Amino acid sequence: HPILFMKATSAVVGPNDMVMLPRHSTHSDWEVELGVVIGKPAKDVAPETALDHVWGYTVVNDITARDIQFAEAQWSRCKSFDGFTPVGPVVVTADEIPNPQDLQIWTVLDGHTLQDASTSQMVRPVSTLVAHLSASVTLLPGTLISTGSPGGAGYSRDPQVFLRDRSTVTVGVEGIGALTTHCRIIG
Repeated sequence: HPILFMKATSAVVGPNDMVMLPRHSTHSDWEVELGVVIGKPAKDVAPETALDHVWGYTVVNDITARDIQFAEAQWSRCKSFDGFTPVGPVVVTADEIPNPQDLQIWTVLDGHTLQDASTSQMVRPVSTLVAHLSASVTLLPGTLISTGSPGGAGYSRDPQVFLRDRSTVTVGVEGIGALTTHCRIIG
């Protein structure tokens, strides 16, 4: 089963926003992800009909404080700092994305491409994620599901690379667009 966690709404910011990285975490990391926006209620849906409940798709940068993630049993705090979920720049309607499992997805950090993959490499397809989540909770219109990231995030690199003061990170998904975030250290 997929690992599930919820994020604080205060974590959500838009394109070109400034993300204030917490000073007490020195390992803040990026994760480019396909965002799935629910359009009609979904409860106990089958994978075969799950995409009928999707209104559209967007780009998500699931920023994570890795040092906190690996020190604590749950993931909500390490992923819910204010601004840790940049979303955008647009939501593309589902009819414009015929196959969400066939999209290029990438990350560029300070001018260097560090992730370049396809949603075909996702561990679980969008339809399976929607069905699995709907077995536990009713997915209401406007619910945003972030699908997980391909390899190449900073913690998995050798040497490791993390966001730092004045980093600029751009994540993108083919057919949707690119989402740029500027980072600063707070405190």
